[in-house]
Amino acid sequence: MITDEVLSTPSETELLREQLLRAQRLSSVGTLASSVAHEFNNILTTIINYAKLGMRAEANEASKLQAFEKILKGSQRAAVIISSMLGFARNASTQRTMVELVPLIEEVLVLADKDLSKHQIRIEKHYHSQPKAPIVRGQIEQIFLNLIINARQAMPKGGRLTIDVRENAKTHMAEVAICDTGVGIPPDQLRLIFEPFYTTKKPDEHGHGGSGLGLSVCRQIIEQHHGRIRVESVSGKGSKFTVKLPLEVPADSPV
Repeated sequence: MITDEVLSTPSETELLREQLLRAQRLSSVGTLASSVAHEFNNILTTIINYAKLGMRAEANEASKLQAFEKILKGSQRAAVIISSMLGFARNASTQRTMVELVPLIEEVLVLADKDLSKHQIRIEKHYHSQPKAPIVRGQIEQIFLNLIINARQAMPKGGRLTIDVRENAKTHMAEVAICDTGVGIPPDQLRLIFEPFYTTKKPDEHGHGGSGLGLSVCRQIIEQHHGRIRVESVSGKGSKFTVKLPLEVPADSPV
């Protein structure tokens, strides 16, 4: 006999998925940690230098004002980065809320900005509309960050990352496309990239490669949101991942 207690208990699969998401979230932060640390070092160097400038006995009021403005600007930049990282690491809620997707993407780019610059990745943003979607914020944020990190890793010699956001009135879905000019994915591998444990990433000089879990989990999360993810790729020219999310919660959704 199945009791109400059993019905209200999350399945083992769901619990494992949540644990995996938390692990991936921390892994993503770890991937960006070196670049973020370098950014903080630059910010602190700027603050220290302008503080010294402002403290000079011969500094006039105009020089001191300029120093204070630079210190304030650097401090505000550091606060934004810290806020984004803490919010990303702590955001474990599984409740769906209406979220504006463009500000969400901008927050993800704050996290990834220094890492992208370090690897000579140029960013192009095309926000054709400002769609809102009923999503689990932390989960979709994780997906966008995963796709951006994947795109950067596909461009080892630098390149262009394009983010396109639009609202499709015909399908009533928000569409977020993340495109890179990287190595691309061979045609025979395209149908496999969403399979668990499958990865196209080659081991680096330390022997570390991809786990193959990222895109598989991304697809599961998007499907739970009644959305879709599709990929287009040309070997040697780049890839385009498009995430489609409904603008409203479907009537038959249990959430």
